[in-house]
Amino acid sequence: MAGRGPGVGLDDLGATQAAALPGRLAGVPLAAVAHSPLQRCRETLAPLLAARPELPARVEERLNECDYGEWTGGKLSELSQRPLMDIVQRHPSAATFPGGESMRAMQHRAVAAVRDGDAQVEAEHGADALWLACTHGDIIKAIVADALGMHLDLFQRIAVGPASVTAIRYTSERPFLLRLGDTGALDGLAPAPPGATRTGPEGSSAVVGGGT
Repeated sequence: MAGRGPGVGLDDLGATQAAALPGRLAGVPLAAVAHSPLQRCRETLAPLLAARPELPARVEERLNECDYGEWTGGKLSELSQRPLMDIVQRHPSAATFPGGESMRAMQHRAVAAVRDGDAQVEAEHGADALWLACTHGDIIKAIVADALGMHLDLFQRIAVGPASVTAIRYTSERPFLLRLGDTGALDGLAPAPPGATRTGPEGSSAVVGGGT
């Protein structure tokens, strides 16, 4: 359970996946980047930011990994035997990690971070602007659950992999989930060119890339 433990970086596979991200996003204009403060998220974004040095990036503390408290650094094979793990899997809205954070609080601050960031990007860059948030698996799943109107107790049904991209378009009517855990090409997320007819919902998009 890596959690917020220090010194947890990408392995060779993770570095390869991160190196592919600039190419996958080459056709997608991004207005800004926000990311978790943890090392593995910084390393995930490093190739993209090197390819786009003009892209503004900022640390967003609310995108940090869940605070697993005393569970941080523990072996999953051992933690899975504890009664709390069953609550985490079946009734996460009731789960609070000893010495750490509740999963309700985790979702609340992560959703607020993305919705606040999206509103700011739309105000500064327009309704079609896209931005990227690099964060962690449980955080992404919690954000997706909110976008779909799902109770947090159902969020374990959602799966996102490392270096995958999940895209959500926020509008005044409702959020729209455009991609979930996508590991392929992403050109389809680019806004329609000027003069083209829009067929999708209006509003800015948050492209949430997994840095787990």
